[in-house]
Amino acid sequence: MKIKLIIPALLIGLLAVSCSAQKKAASAGKSIRVLIVGGGSSHDFDKWYKGVDAETLRKDGATVIYTSNTDSIAYYLPQTDVLYLSNNQPIKNEADRKAIFAFADAGKGLILGHPALWYNWKDWPEYNAVLAGGGATSHDKYGAFEETVVNTTHPITKDLEPKITLQDERYRYEHAPTATDIDVLVTNSVAGSDKVYPSIFIVKHPKARIVGIALGHDGGSHDIVFYQTILRNSVKWAAGK
Repeated sequence: MKIKLIIPALLIGLLAVSCSAQKKAASAGKSIRVLIVGGGSSHDFDKWYKGVDAETLRKDGATVIYTSNTDSIAYYLPQTDVLYLSNNQPIKNEADRKAIFAFADAGKGLILGHPALWYNWKDWPEYNAVLAGGGATSHDKYGAFEETVVNTTHPITKDLEPKITLQDERYRYEHAPTATDIDVLVTNSVAGSDKVYPSIFIVKHPKARIVGIALGHDGGSHDIVFYQTILRNSVKWAAGK
């Protein structure tokens, strides 16, 4: 009788240990869920954001959904760890605007890509003031310029070359004095000009983890290791990994 009682107890104990180990393994290997929002003008969103960037993140283990329907943002956010806004088309729906701010206030991660760092929406100044820390209203003609890592200790700049020359649209992004403060990680400069602008920066939101990536007009950035490393590192940092 004692043996019959002991064996089930041992089995229950082993099952409990097994379930606990499975839960820990599942938690450790949980994929970061990224929602990329694209669409608008002047950029090939399907090629560079839906295509190349999504594939870059999937190769790193992320689960990626892409949409060009800005009215679907609020629908997807409950299942999202990092929201990657790359659109310059309007986000007109008030519910979606509120959902984005609620997402940030909940301490989630946001990536603001090249097209989304413009002053796109005059009827939504809170976006640039609170989430983007400012914005751009102009850019240099497409061409070569130098990127310089100015903060080598941040997780987003891990494994980056300290200096690199690439081809892109050099956005003249500027921090607005009354906007959320920023922490610049990478700057850009061009020969013959003393103007230096942020390329990669953190927006110091009180709760959210927000990264601004001013690079990304076309394959001159999206296809190179420097940019892809920034994107992968940014998603991990924004997700709190």
